[in-house]
Amino acid sequence: FPYTTLFRSTCMRNESPNTSSPVIPVGESLESWMNTKIASYETRTLDWKALNFQADYDPKYRRAQMRYLGTGAAGVSADTNTVQAEHFTFSTMVLPAGCEGPMHVHHDTEEVFFILRGNKIRLMFEAESDTWETYLKERDLISIPPGVYRGLVNEGIEEALMCVMLGTSKPEKPTYPPDHPLAKVKRPQL
Repeated sequence: FPYTTLFRSTCMRNESPNTSSPVIPVGESLESWMNTKIASYETRTLDWKALNFQADYDPKYRRAQMRYLGTGAAGVSADTNTVQAEHFTFSTMVLPAGCEGPMHVHHDTEEVFFILRGNKIRLMFEAESDTWETYLKERDLISIPPGVYRGLVNEGIEEALMCVMLGTSKPEKPTYPPDHPLAKVKRPQL
């Protein structure tokens, strides 16, 4: 139990057992600080505009983002209604039936998709001249390493809902394959 005693004594001093810096920011209580770490569903809104430049090019790219932790890589530079990201981002994505997320690549981080709702989500991948496809359904997860192109299509008849996580607090904007039509579309500043 020596660790418990150490933990209690360091926590009483607002210090982490592994560092000498305070855990709770100066001037904050634990309650006020932790309240900044909550993003409740009731305060979220679907953002159909974040990726609208793609849907303007072709309606098949229509989808919405609901941000919780950080702004992700959709091109939104700031969102004061999210929890500030420290190590990764988290959002949900609505993918209407028949719509798709175009082939793109993140060179700086892995991307994780977790399907909350949807039973026929086709994912396509390309890396080093090799291609592969698979299907995900409700409660399936895939982690895509940096440097692998990925795209997805909701081939089901109902709207899909998925969690999207990126492994850095400020991911770079993704790029499209050079021959993809969206590679030539100018991304607006949001």
